[in-house]
Amino acid sequence: MPRVKRGTHRRASRKKTLALASGYFLTKSKLYRAAQEAVERGLKFAYVGRKNKKRDYRALWIARINASCRAAGISYSKFMHGLKAAGMDLNRKVLAEIALKDESAFRNLAELAKSALAVKESARAALEKE
Repeated sequence: MPRVKRGTHRRASRKKTLALASGYFLTKSKLYRAAQEAVERGLKFAYVGRKNKKRDYRALWIARINASCRAAGISYSKFMHGLKAAGMDLNRKVLAEIALKDESAFRNLAELAKSALAVKESARAALEKE
């Protein structure tokens, strides 16, 4: 098997790792092995953080929608169920934006959800009566 010395590729790889580690404390930014461990750890946390960010935003949107729902006199779960029953296909991000910026429009959505739930409940009652 031929001998491989890895001259330029090794240097480029190490420079890339040390560049990613610039700004780290003491040897983590100077020595390759310590820098490599720190960079791998940092990239792992960054990956997890990108997933957690989506989770955090969804929780924020739900909290905003819930607060506006309570002000409109309906629970969050009934509001969402009512919107689905009414055929409204708005995601939580848009609903949270409406709740934050336009209170009257959100109240209209809440009334729409309440009326859709009432229609669904009356239909269920009619089926049980028969």
